[in-house]
Amino acid sequence: MDTHTLELLEFDKVRALVAKRAACSLGKERAWRMEPSRDPGEIRSWQALTTEMLEALSSGLTPPFGGLHDIRPQVRRAQIGAMLDAEELAQSVETLRAIGHLNQWLERIGEEFPRLGGLKQGVGEFSGVVNAIEGCLDSRGNVLDTASRKLSALRREIGQVEERIQETLRRMLRSNEIKRILRFPNFTMVGHHYVLPIAKEHRGEIQGSVHRTSASNETVYIEPQAIAEHSAQLSFIRAREAKEIRRILRWLSAQLGQVAESALGSLETLGELDLIHARGRYSLDGRMTPPDFNEEGKLVLRGARHPLLEAFFRGDTAPPRVPEPPREAPTESNAPDSAPPPVASPQEPRTVVPIDVHLGLQFQTLVVTGPNTGGKTVAIKTVGLLAIMAQAGLHIPAHQGSQLPVFDEVLADIGDEQSLEQSLSTFSSHVRRVTEILARATAKSLVLLDEMGAGTDPAEGAALGRAILDEIDSIGARAIVTTHLGDLKTYAFSNPRVENAAVEFDLETLRPRYRLHIGDIGQSNALQIARRLSLPEHIVTRAAKYLAQGRGQDLPELAILQKLRKDAEDARQAALTAQSEAERTREALNQRLTDLQREAENDERLADARARLQPGDRVVVPKFGYDRPGRVVKLDPRKKTAVVAIGQMQWDVAISELIPQTMRTPEVAAPAKAKSGVTKNAPRLEDFADEPSR
Repeated sequence: MDTHTLELLEFDKVRALVAKRAACSLGKERAWRMEPSRDPGEIRSWQALTTEMLEALSSGLTPPFGGLHDIRPQVRRAQIGAMLDAEELAQSVETLRAIGHLNQWLERIGEEFPRLGGLKQGVGEFSGVVNAIEGCLDSRGNVLDTASRKLSALRREIGQVEERIQETLRRMLRSNEIKRILRFPNFTMVGHHYVLPIAKEHRGEIQGSVHRTSASNETVYIEPQAIAEHSAQLSFIRAREAKEIRRILRWLSAQLGQVAESALGSLETLGELDLIHARGRYSLDGRMTPPDFNEEGKLVLRGARHPLLEAFFRGDTAPPRVPEPPREAPTESNAPDSAPPPVASPQEPRTVVPIDVHLGLQFQTLVVTGPNTGGKTVAIKTVGLLAIMAQAGLHIPAHQGSQLPVFDEVLADIGDEQSLEQSLSTFSSHVRRVTEILARATAKSLVLLDEMGAGTDPAEGAALGRAILDEIDSIGARAIVTTHLGDLKTYAFSNPRVENAAVEFDLETLRPRYRLHIGDIGQSNALQIARRLSLPEHIVTRAAKYLAQGRGQDLPELAILQKLRKDAEDARQAALTAQSEAERTREALNQRLTDLQREAENDERLADARARLQPGDRVVVPKFGYDRPGRVVKLDPRKKTAVVAIGQMQWDVAISELIPQTMRTPEVAAPAKAKSGVTKNAPRLEDFADEPSR
């Protein structure tokens, strides 16, 4: 997809909004790499996954991403035989445990959400490695005494030597001679050495090694000669302990290295799951819907809203690159066109006015006109951004039933693109960009041109604009263009594949309404605005006379033609709305029928399983909790009751309340099959040969 268009439409900000909702760095990384696809099958698959995740989140089935980290660097190092430190192994086991939880979640939801459940095929089983690491490390990454018999013996020996050292020091501290020269009455440690805090002036009164001096130079920390032999013995044992710890860490790293390929594949799959989760969360937060894709090139957006403006008004992100509307009345010459909708009153929250747009039904090109600040630029940005979002697997902020084709390119020329570096004027820059667009556009492209023909003589600009519209029409691309040039406003009357549209403006309040009306021709309303702003009447009258002279005699046929086209567009919009409502009703009925059939099948299977119950069978009684299974003690088919033992108690329960444990229950998932990875019976640490320290 054209990268310049992605920049103009600010797709990076959409990526940022999606990345913000990812649970871990794996999903955030993929969100920042999101690109729209041109493959219809891939797009439909992405959309289906996003829809399933939205439904899962709406049902309270949030994926358990807690503890999932990006451990790919550690795993790759372990794969080539490197030794990981204890903290890295602790983080790795936390992630492997999280993979297990996500695997169980995918297993549990697989029946209701088959596409999400299908991701389970890419997730491995690592309980053997988890058990091995957890048997040697605690949650803070410390190597446990029980990691090996040798380590346990060495630490017992260290404890014994330390006890002898401490006893010697305590005996010294009871001496009045020693008490006299101490800075404070206790021993301490410098590194692994036990020392006494001696006042500087008494340094020569005790034999031993100086290990540190205080910052004020008033205290000298001395290891007494009386414990020197024990201290040397302690250092030797600690060196053996460090060697044993390195051996244990090498062994654990080797266990992780054996499942590296499966672990890396699982992380890739769960990173994709996190991206799907972020897309679903973004859809849920933004009240978005999945679009319907078609192969006929039809674009029908109903109630479309600009996602970045909505996010800004919700306080969800930094302001998009769209200026605020001016406080004074907008004019043709100085008001920016891409201002967001204003607030109706200071107390009311800001909202984005939705628009209805369609292309590819009766016309291929839409020429949008109207005053500045009316929302023309926002309208074409909305259409372009929603098309790109849909092809990236995202839902769109529009009503259910909106339709889109799969575009091979979305090509835009929007805003002031004056290039100071290349000494190009705004007009020259636009011409260069339009040249690129026309070279790349095909019949499957969407072209968006803002203020076409502006920046030069109006007559020449209008002529050039007509020629560009002719070229787009000959290519067959879908296109939306905005303009202020009067000659381009009548282009649609000479081409049946082109239609006009206008943005609405309130002359009473001098405020735009940001609504788009297909079939209308927008007016600049400059004279009416001038009159409302109390420009002297004789000046306005003279301006109206000049305007009439410039335009010549108005043709009544033109007004009649415009009214006929507007009436036809109103009828088309009504038909589209009715068609969408009918399709939604049909889909709802089909879904209800499917649900009823599934419920009937489940009831039939449950009744059959209850009919085959025998004493001794395990069952679940929902009113006692799915996590408290029981056992059938006695059955009474005549009374249709059963005696069920749950724990130490027995209960009389109706057979219709029992769920045999051969049936799937909401809380009981089938055990996952082991994939490539270490088995639950992992090699013992004691079998790992002692190696010289590196």
